[in-house]
Amino acid sequence: MMESPLACSGPGCSYFGCSYFDCFYFDWEDLSMAHKEQNFANHTRFHTPFHKVGLPLVAIYLLWSFWLLFSQPGLASGMNLVLGFALVVTFFLTRIYALKVQDRLIRLEEQLRFQRVLPAELAARAVTIRVPFLVALRFAPDDELPELVSQVLEGRLAQPVDVKRAIRNWRGDYWRA
Repeated sequence: MMESPLACSGPGCSYFGCSYFDCFYFDWEDLSMAHKEQNFANHTRFHTPFHKVGLPLVAIYLLWSFWLLFSQPGLASGMNLVLGFALVVTFFLTRIYALKVQDRLIRLEEQLRFQRVLPAELAARAVTIRVPFLVALRFAPDDELPELVSQVLEGRLAQPVDVKRAIRNWRGDYWRA
């Protein structure tokens, strides 16, 4: 029997028996195929609340605000348009900030992984690898990592997408923002 993604069962909640935060957490991933095996062809993230709910709502509001300003000019309709632009900016900045934090965490994780997996000389040189390449290298398993890092440092893999294409045994990342 499949549990509802809205149901909580942890200790401490007066309603569902969960923590306060968990009562307001909706696991959208349970409704998607997010945990199927990842590879180069299907690794990009399509986040349902952002792409299918929030983005259309913000776009509709902005279009409605434009229509309102031209059909009924005035201070109120002008303020609706300003609010619409503010919503668009806020909407995209929240997503960009989350992705920037994720990139910083990936950078840290990969630097620690380099110290653990790579020979000392290669790990010392790997600190110069730019973040987009580190983001691509996170999909490489430990046994392929030294070869791929060497190719990135030598310039044989010129773009992050080239790194992803060069990975033979994909290591999925199921915790992306």
